[in-house]
Amino acid sequence: TVNTNYLNPRQPMEETVAKNPNLDLAQHVFVLHAADVADKGEAKKFLTEGIEQDNMAPFYEHVCHKLGWAIDSSLLASMKEKNEKELARLEAAIKDATENLGESEIREAHLAKADYLLKIGAKTDAETAFRVTYEKTASLGQRMDILFSLVRLGFFYGDRDLISRNLDKADTLLAEGGDWDRRNRLKVYRGLYALMMRDFKLASQQFLDTVSTFTSSELMPYKDFVQLTVFAALPVLSRPDLQKKVVRGPEIQEQLHDLPVVKGLLMSLYDCHYAAFFKHLATVEEILRSHFLLAPHRRYYVRELRILAYSQLMESYRSVTLESMARSFDVSVGFIDRELSRFVSAGRLHCKIDRVEGIVETNRPDVKNAQYQSAIKQGDVLLNRLQKLSQVINI
Repeated sequence: TVNTNYLNPRQPMEETVAKNPNLDLAQHVFVLHAADVADKGEAKKFLTEGIEQDNMAPFYEHVCHKLGWAIDSSLLASMKEKNEKELARLEAAIKDATENLGESEIREAHLAKADYLLKIGAKTDAETAFRVTYEKTASLGQRMDILFSLVRLGFFYGDRDLISRNLDKADTLLAEGGDWDRRNRLKVYRGLYALMMRDFKLASQQFLDTVSTFTSSELMPYKDFVQLTVFAALPVLSRPDLQKKVVRGPEIQEQLHDLPVVKGLLMSLYDCHYAAFFKHLATVEEILRSHFLLAPHRRYYVRELRILAYSQLMESYRSVTLESMARSFDVSVGFIDRELSRFVSAGRLHCKIDRVEGIVETNRPDVKNAQYQSAIKQGDVLLNRLQKLSQVINI
């Protein structure tokens, strides 16, 4: 199961950002909605407790519609009444600040309303309130904080467009300047979005850059961050980089003591213990299956790691028997034959299978020849463009 305990051993230099909205609730909704997640545990209990604790009437209606729950009319009415009372108080504070106070107090009053709408899960109203607050905000750092809130709202509701637009705005602001904490925070947000979009290379770059300076506990606990960092790094890092940045990374190793499955996956692949690697990979697949951001990429991820393991084993040999490979991975000869055949035909593994002899012969691509062919192809494209340009000039 996904670790949802609040734990952050690396507190930021400045005040910790509130978990608003609480992404644990989005995780619980996903688990309850996913048909292929067998262990739903106490997700419903934690979800309903979170909704009632913060009087999340708009989010409650969304959840009931998504999960097909019958709406508790008395509960909804009670939460709506409390929402209306609090929003009336916040509107009165905005009015008072507008009539009697300065621009800073007006901004703070608007921000308080936006934060409350974010807290109760009123997506559309929160977006509008944050846009109003953004226009009243002069400080670059405070503007970035608003964009971070909108990105979290996007993660909470799975709105990729909302996430992308506000991350791009944050990148633009960062180009104008930005403090150390927000610069690092943006890398974590960008990395998490990259994972959501199946860009493991970008995710690993962003996460590894911030693994020793992590402060984004409003998104996830540090232990979960390290887990995602290892997941992102495994399919994309070369073996030397994996050793340098992950296997020997002190911050990562410190957390892996409490993540035995993740540690087992990492070290079994690195130490070439392929039977153990397959067993850990099966457990990791269940973790991915129940993760609200990674579940759509579960099959892709597991396939890529299997290809990586097969490639790593065959790099050491010019040829290897199917029986030997099957023993290494603790699977049947028939399974390894089907797996290799599928990946070879897709161009993912460079080898030939001799079923008569039961041998797999490696067929490593000629890198220099490939570079030569690429140069010729690019040269032809350039010559064609020059010819077309010369015709235009002659005319």
